[in-house]
Amino acid sequence: MNMTALIEKLQALPENKQAEVWDFVDYLASRFGTPSAPEQAASGDQNFSIMSMSQALRGLQDEPDLYRRRI
Repeated sequence: MNMTALIEKLQALPENKQAEVWDFVDYLASRFGTPSAPEQAASGDQNFSIMSMSQALRGLQDEPDLYRRRI
């Protein structure tokens, strides 16, 4: 079955049955380890934060200490 046919069949169902299908698909995804969209987004955000911080700090160790407090 292709996605177009599946979507057409889903759209033909009443809303309460569409909700049941959604719940079942969500159950299958959680059972077989497929991460949900919010989990994927959080993971992607975390990876982006780590990458952007490493890029921002890149070469910082080679910079002179211009703002060091001198006593």
